[in-house]
Amino acid sequence: MAFQVMLNFILAFVWMFLSSNFTAAGFIVGFILGVIIILIMQRFFTSRLYLARVWAIIKLSLLFLKELILANIQVLKVVLKPELDMQPAFFAYPTVLTQDWEITLLSSLITLTPGTVVVHVSDDAKTLYIHAIDIDDVDEAVASIKNSFEKAILEVSKS
Repeated sequence: MAFQVMLNFILAFVWMFLSSNFTAAGFIVGFILGVIIILIMQRFFTSRLYLARVWAIIKLSLLFLKELILANIQVLKVVLKPELDMQPAFFAYPTVLTQDWEITLLSSLITLTPGTVVVHVSDDAKTLYIHAIDIDDVDEAVASIKNSFEKAILEVSKS
């Protein structure tokens, strides 16, 4: 992936020098032409195209923003209710993520979402222990995390 990024920048600079256009617009045109050339040469690379990983990172960021807004609305509803009928709970979340940065990212995304906190990661890093402020169904919460954050992180990390 790093080779593809460097190749794209080199192609952008080569375009700038060949066209004698040393402006930001000239660099952007060269960068876009570099992307097109890399797309054409895609079958010669052993790894996944770097633009696919960039797109997966953008999707993960948008997913986090969506989940953040929805969780804020849910916490606001809990706070504004006249009677407290919350059902807080601790639950174990088994993860298929293997790399440390993936587990850290998943833990951070869960903790940054209001109403949930990762309180512990097991020693073998295969289970996250999560506290939720208001939860009806643990299986539904586990499936929600698995189908949203974990799936998006796996999309970013696949090679």
